[in-house]
Amino acid sequence: MNKSQPWYQQTVDQTLTELKAQVGGLTEKEVEQRRVESGFNELAAKKQTTLFQKFIEQFKDLMIIVLIVAAIIAGISGEHVDAMIILAVVILNAIFGVFQESKAEEAINALMEMSAPIAHVERDGKVTTVKSRELVPGDLVYLEAGDIVPADMRLISAVSMRVEEAALTGESVPVSKQTDAIMDDNLSLGDRKNMAFMNANITAGKGSGVVVGTGMKTEVGKIAGMIDAAKEMQTPLQQNLTQLGKWLTGLILIIAAVIFGIGLLRGEETVIDMLLTAISLAVAAIPEGLPAIVTVTLALGTQRMAKRHALIRKLPAVETLGSTDIIASDKTGTLTQNKMTVEKSYLNGQLTDVKDTKIAKNSWLAKVMVLSNDTKFTDEGLAGDPTETALVQYFLNQDETVDDIVQENKRIAELPFDSERKLMSTFNQTTDGKIVQMAKGAPDQLLKRVTQIDDNGIVREITDADKAAILSANHEFATQALRVLSFAYRPVDAVPNPLNSENAEKELIFVGLVGMIDPERPEVAGAVEEAKSAGIRPIMITGDHRDTASAIAQRLGIINETEDHAVITGAELDELSDADFKKQVSNYSVYARVSPEHKVRIVNAWQSKGKVVAMTGDGVNDAPSLKAADIGIGMGITGTEVSKGASDMVLADDNFSTIVIAVEEGRKVFSNIQKALQYLLSANLGEVLTLFVMTLMGWQILAPVQILWINLVTDTFPAIALGVEPAEPDIMKRKPRGRKSNFFSGGVFGNILYQGILEGLITLGVYWFAISFPVHANESLAHGDALTMAFATLGLIQLFHAFNSKTVRQSIFKVGLFRNKAFNWAILLAFILLGVTILVPGFNNLFHVTSLTMIQWVTVLIAGVSIIVIVEIVKLVQRLFEKS
Repeated sequence: MNKSQPWYQQTVDQTLTELKAQVGGLTEKEVEQRRVESGFNELAAKKQTTLFQKFIEQFKDLMIIVLIVAAIIAGISGEHVDAMIILAVVILNAIFGVFQESKAEEAINALMEMSAPIAHVERDGKVTTVKSRELVPGDLVYLEAGDIVPADMRLISAVSMRVEEAALTGESVPVSKQTDAIMDDNLSLGDRKNMAFMNANITAGKGSGVVVGTGMKTEVGKIAGMIDAAKEMQTPLQQNLTQLGKWLTGLILIIAAVIFGIGLLRGEETVIDMLLTAISLAVAAIPEGLPAIVTVTLALGTQRMAKRHALIRKLPAVETLGSTDIIASDKTGTLTQNKMTVEKSYLNGQLTDVKDTKIAKNSWLAKVMVLSNDTKFTDEGLAGDPTETALVQYFLNQDETVDDIVQENKRIAELPFDSERKLMSTFNQTTDGKIVQMAKGAPDQLLKRVTQIDDNGIVREITDADKAAILSANHEFATQALRVLSFAYRPVDAVPNPLNSENAEKELIFVGLVGMIDPERPEVAGAVEEAKSAGIRPIMITGDHRDTASAIAQRLGIINETEDHAVITGAELDELSDADFKKQVSNYSVYARVSPEHKVRIVNAWQSKGKVVAMTGDGVNDAPSLKAADIGIGMGITGTEVSKGASDMVLADDNFSTIVIAVEEGRKVFSNIQKALQYLLSANLGEVLTLFVMTLMGWQILAPVQILWINLVTDTFPAIALGVEPAEPDIMKRKPRGRKSNFFSGGVFGNILYQGILEGLITLGVYWFAISFPVHANESLAHGDALTMAFATLGLIQLFHAFNSKTVRQSIFKVGLFRNKAFNWAILLAFILLGVTILVPGFNNLFHVTSLTMIQWVTVLIAGVSIIVIVEIVKLVQRLFEKS
């Protein structure tokens, strides 16, 4: 269908003609024909990858590739056991990755299904309910308060219809709709007031429209297409792992080449023997368990977070949360409850908090609040404009029913709300036949039409002093960022004819003011305080007015009463160049009256300061900023499918405090990966040093199968268990580690060096002791015992060192030796598996070991325990040095 001009510029008749639509709707045959042309009314998600494709993707990591090459070389060299165990670790890691990606996709798809609306459509002359995906261009759809607009539509009728389009336009205030053609060119979506767009919410009134766009041809669909084409950003974790893989690969190649060259120069070994030695070194140096450990740690983190309402779509996002410096949060629904609530009233000349002094249900104020109101009662609760539903909800919260007020005062006529006069009036007939006009609206407009005031039940002429007091109360409410409505009534003999504002809205009796606000979530203030104590700066980004944003920010502790300069509006932001804004961005904590387009500027400005930014969003237009942020956080309840698809994490409860919980989990995940990395690399350095010195000294060296068994058993199980260590008590008191930090920050690199050297020296010392003071006179048996003792020492020393790795700086006796049950079982299992290779006769030949005497075992045990004693002393010295 090729239209000659935009739909909003066409009249209703022109639109129906263009779409070949008619009264009574399309026939089923026409629907089927049009569906062939336009397809189903749904957004096209990114092409889902198959399980096999996901599996193959796991093998693109550089460290995994190195491991596969090592396995191939080991297999060619005849070390088939080594090759099989390496490949088993690699495949296990791939399976973990596929499993978690699939679980994340399922969670998001479930959310998308939950948000899919239905539509009331007229076909073959009958109104029926269908799934929105079945709509086609030309369908006639009926809308009423509480509905979600199922497709892009040109409105045919609109009775007091107001539509909340924040998901698309960023405008939080519902827009009044009309049906007349608008002839202006290049109108923004928010100004196309005769259109209703897919995923918008009908907050008041009713109407109908003809479908003009479905699926990817809707305004939502156009942005969805741009988001699908957006480039994915690497997270800090992915960057760190890539750098680590490159660093280790280069180091491994250099060490292997040096040892291979030294062995050949000495002339005592064959090329094959030295090739096997080089493979042993490569196996010793590569932390083959690290990819699996990182994946398992992240996967377990996502499961814990899912239980606390944070759904992670991409595994690395868990860790990135831990490095967050800035949490940029939308106000409505995230920091606040997303439901307008009555907080204050002005009645009988008194300003009161409604929690302290309730509005009496039998008062005129209560009657006007309930009757001059279009709120609908549904099975799901109240539906309608948030301001109006708040007036009714106030009484429901007091366990007061209002059905009797509605039943006893039947509406017989109305003057709907108009954005120009800012008033609404209804005419209600009581059970005894009397007619009363109920009016509500903006205080300044209503006062112009008031001639009397209800003062404690006595109606008298209103004075200038009364009006001044009312306006003063209105100003007081406004300074607290409350949305204020005024209420009035008057008995009439009959409904005025003609019924218009000039003829009807006059000589009213003023009864009171009500102040409302979307209140903060009760748990958010504590979460803001916790974020600040963690060195994270919470900032608010909202489409609301400056005063409202500032008031909520003060109530939450984002800013204090003296920090009004920390609030900037979108208009003020437009006056700043990108360069100036980047210089000044640190001055602002609240961004008010901004459009979604401003959000990308805000993200980029903070990132230019080297900050890691987490950004929340629920609208289609938020998707670019969600992509630009280091962590995009979508809303599970109010969010659009597009915003969820652009996010790294989805909040199932739309709650800011959930973000802070996720940050804590992210910090714990990073800390635990650091602990596992420190443990693995120090152990591997000990192994490399042991083999290097053994080769230089001309000693017999540990066999590849021995090295791999130590790596698989004494490295992997404890390292995975370290990944589930409980968070250290001060984890949310530390400053964010920053964008430039990596796994080796915070003293980890120094620990790896000295602890790895220490492990190697202790192992070499045991080997030397066994050679110098042999139990057996036979040289071959003595060397066999020495290798076995070195093998056992290297394994045991790593198991004892796992306890050291439970904390980087603190004493292990402070953080708790045995509070991690998974760690306890992992250490016990590793002890058993290590002992089996030496104590069970059938395994001796496979692992090239001998049986040890009691004295030899005691020597090995003392050597293993010594690592704890030495490291504890070093940590004590480090802590004393840091305090001085």
